[in-house]
Amino acid sequence: MTIKEVQDLIVEEFSAFDEWMDKYEYIIELGKSLEMIDNSRKVENNLIKGCQSRVWLDCQINDGKLCFTADSDAIITKGIISLLIRVYNGRTPQEILSSDLDFIEKIGLKDNLSPTRANGLVSMIEQIKIYAKENL
Repeated sequence: MTIKEVQDLIVEEFSAFDEWMDKYEYIIELGKSLEMIDNSRKVENNLIKGCQSRVWLDCQINDGKLCFTADSDAIITKGIISLLIRVYNGRTPQEILSSDLDFIEKIGLKDNLSPTRANGLVSMIEQIKIYAKENL
């Protein structure tokens, strides 16, 4: 699937929920199913700056593609990073840098996050793009 197709699928999944509380519960469930980052990768260097909660994002290169693992000490934040990993995991740096990330607005996530969580989301996206630029 392309990045756009994955985003479209996420939008479709979220359209099944009318209330934001249901969407939050779904985000929490996604976080619970996130593949855990290895404890040895939970280091200061992998902490995302700008997040109120602690979010670790590790990036490994496998055949020219970026492979992400992550964890957070906040359940909603863990769900949010799981969505980003779902979109970007296994992509080339060029795919990541040339893609438009529109599912966040389409599902209403941007408008329904507290300002601190919204800033954290921006920081997560920026870190993924930094990893992509470093591995071009």
